[in-house]
Amino acid sequence: MLIVPANVHLCPAREEESEELVCVRIQAMRESLERIGRFDAQRARERFVAGFVPEFTRHILADGERVGFVAVKPTSDGLNLEHLYVLPERQGRGIGSTVLAILFQEADSRAMPLRVGALRGSDANRFYLRHGFIHVEESEWDIYYVRPATSRT
Repeated sequence: MLIVPANVHLCPAREEESEELVCVRIQAMRESLERIGRFDAQRARERFVAGFVPEFTRHILADGERVGFVAVKPTSDGLNLEHLYVLPERQGRGIGSTVLAILFQEADSRAMPLRVGALRGSDANRFYLRHGFIHVEESEWDIYYVRPATSRT
């Protein structure tokens, strides 16, 4: 049974909402990207739109308000957390942690690992480590983590 605080819910995104989602992504990533000299709103928009698949994307609602979004895509050997963004003014309130709890339950119900990458220097790295992800590799700009599969038997 999925146990979620009453004030945080996920709801499906639609194709026509891509621009709204891009704006959330830009707001959430701007500070981290500026810190390393890589902020480019047009590149952020193009990268998101190129990989946007509505069926794997959900809005994050807190107290009935859209405060972010999450996208999890299945791969041949698990699940890939491609996006988890909460608007900066709504961060630090447990919303991201609640979303991860939902994703962990979904991954566990399928006995699948959950993978994620985070920009070097981003606060997201501490967030993922704090929630049990394990560092697995690094590239020039990103650090990659996995939360191993846990079966519910």
